Amino acid sequence: MSVVGHSPPPFFKRGPAPLARLIFFVTVSITLLVVDLRFKTLEWARLGVATAAWPLQKAAFLPIDAAGGLEGYFSRLTTVLAENDRLRAQALESANLLLRQGHLEQENKRMRALLEMRERHPAEGRLAEIIYAARDPFSRRVIIDKGMQQGIAAGQAVVDELGVIGQVVRVFPLTAEVSLLTDKDQAIPVQVSRNGLRAVLAGAGAGVMELRFLAANAEVQPGDVLVTSGLDGVYLPGLPVATVSQIDRDNSFAFARITCEPIGGVERHGLVLVLGARQALPPQPDDELTAKSKPGKGERVRKRIR
Repeated sequence: MSVVGHSPPPFFKRGPAPLARLIFFVTVSITLLVVDLRFKTLEWARLGVATAAWPLQKAAFLPIDAAGGLEGYFSRLTTVLAENDRLRAQALESANLLLRQGHLEQENKRMRALLEMRERHPAEGRLAEIIYAARDPFSRRVIIDKGMQQGIAAGQAVVDELGVIGQVVRVFPLTAEVSLLTDKDQAIPVQVSRNGLRAVLAGAGAGVMELRFLAANAEVQPGDVLVTSGLDGVYLPGLPVATVSQIDRDNSFAFARITCEPIGGVERHGLVLVLGARQALPPQPDDELTAKSKPGKGERVRKRIR
């Protein structure tokens, strides 16, 4: 309630006038600017405020940094996946080239070895390649890519860079069939290189061979190397054939069971060398004497006339 002649007190306490406050703060600001500009008096305050506000700034920039990091991550992931695909394709191409190069190097090495073998043995030879195995599952035969047109004939020996692998048994115009040493119908005369003992080596199938018709006390031992004896007139003498792997001597049998393993790559496909036909062996003395003792046709006619 107001008293006559007195105004009621204000509800809120008022300070200086707004204009006075404006002038005061403007004057203080200008003074601080001038003092700081001239004397650098507020540098420590600025550093303290910046240090205190640094965590707030980092917290404020976290969403932006997270968004940028995710964008960069997915961008790099896409780039890395594309680069991996490109490198994987390049690696496959390089692997193919390396495999082909390795295969070619092996073929060149085998070809050089075959040529050296042809130079070591005085016989003509033709390089051939085994293209596939025969269809008969009970025989060990292969087909080579040389035939009658290349001068291949039945009975010629077939070798590789290690030793004998078989013999040509059938010839076609462009291909030929080779019977391997491990075939059960194949036999080859050999001798033990250590002592010259002669024997007959026959195929036993399953990649092995057997020395047949040798006495139980024959001078043969595991590890002996068997070479061709050349007595059949087909194989050149001295060609490596097999190695003795196991000997079973049973006194109840007249002959020993001797198992051998081929030296040459009988069970491997690749390049082979077909040796030319050997020169005919000289006639035996008995045949010469028989031929000389037989009278000719003219002599028989003269005897009849007389």
